[in-house]
Order: sequence, then C-alpha cells, then structure tokens
Amino acid sequence: MPNNDVQVSRITVYPVKSLDGVDVPQADVLPSGALAFDRQLAAEFDLDTVEITIRIRGQSATTFSLTQQTAELSRWLSEFFGSEIQLIENMDVGHPDDLQAPGPTILGTGSLQEVASWFGWPITQTRRRFRANIEVVTATPFWEDRCFGSPEQPIQFRMGSVVFEGSNPCARCAVPSRDPDTGEVFPRFAAEFAKRREATLPSWAERSRFDHFYRLSVNTRPDSSGGRIAVGDVVEIL
Repeated sequence: MPNNDVQVSRITVYPVKSLDGVDVPQADVLPSGALAFDRQLAAEFDLDTVEITIRIRGQSATTFSLTQQTAELSRWLSEFFGSEIQLIENMDVGHPDDLQAPGPTILGTGSLQEVASWFGWPITQTRRRFRANIEVVTATPFWEDRCFGSPEQPIQFRMGSVVFEGSNPCARCAVPSRDPDTGEVFPRFAAEFAKRREATLPSWAERSRFDHFYRLSVNTRPDSSGGRIAVGDVVEIL
C-alpha cells in the first residue's frame, strides 16, 4: 500500500567508489538494479562532461576526461600513490559491496538524525559517513527496516517506475568511523554503534537478519528491468 508521507528526498550517486557523491534530481536504474554512474569506477565528478577533478590540499586541481584520458589518470594516480594503479570501469552494475544486491541503498532521514544524535555529529556529516544512494524523508528512525523481511518472505516496494526487493540491512565497513574531511577515526565506533542499534531496533525490523548490529540502510535488488526514480517519488510497499 502507498506510504504517502514517505517520499524520496535525496538521490546520491558515487561515481568513484569511496569518494564523494553527487546529488542528482533523478537517476536511471540499470537492468542490473544499479543506478547509472554509481560506483562506476573503483574527487569531484561531473556527470555532464564525464570528467573527474582531483584536488590535493595546497595544490591546483587536475581534471581528466573519463572517456578519453583514463590512461593518463591511471599514470597520475600511480605516481601519487607510488604503486601501479589500474582503473576498472563497470558500466553495467558498478562495483557494489553486495554482489547479490547491487541496487541502490536506502536510508531514512530519521535514521540519520538518530545516529547523528548518538555521536554528536551534524546530520550533513553523518550522511557523508553512511553514503546511501536513496534518502527517504521520514521522521521515524529506522523506517527503512520495513523494506526487508526474512529470506522466505522478502519485501517488495516501488519507487518511481521501478520495483525493488529489500535484500538485507547493510553491513557497514570502516568508512563510517572516519571523519569524511580529516580521516580521523572515531574510537570504538563499530562497537558503540552496534550497542545502540540493538537497543533501538524497532519492532518492525526482521531481527533474524541481524547476525550483528553494525548495520544501517537497506541493500536492494531489482524486481523489474530498469526504469527511473526521482526526488519526490512516493515509496510504496507492495
């Protein structure tokens, strides 16, 4: 049934895995379920010109075309890091962490606000730490946990013209523990997060999907072949 009070409020693609994202008003969903341009390369990315600009503090910016200068970019990165760097591009599915659920990750604004309150961070920084593709506007913390069920009873939902299946709550890596600007690590972040997440797990969450509680946002897979989603689309749980 439609959840008219829950809408897509933000769409973010991360063209270069682990680097900053780009907010877009709408995004095409590839047949694989991945968003177009998301984690396409494993900086600043211009979706119109397909260029990446690398900025190093104290130095001028350098821009490369990702359609014509990938070899030059590989050489630049190799020289900077002191070891051979090879760019690997995947236009079909990107480089998702969960190969069984390559669709966009979904996270609610209420969840970001709740987690931000745990650690005294501004919500803008918390958003950059957890790097969800789709943010839905809802004041209820962990609303998105409604979007997955047990393996035997998966949950389907529609955004825009695309039907998705919620796969599982997303297991987090070390990235959320690091300040997105300085790289400083928050001590014992995973343990503290897991403790609070377990204590606040909502009644609608399928607890069997939590083998540990260092999980936030929902991994998805497509149940339809491509389409488009846009800011303002209503999230409809089917």
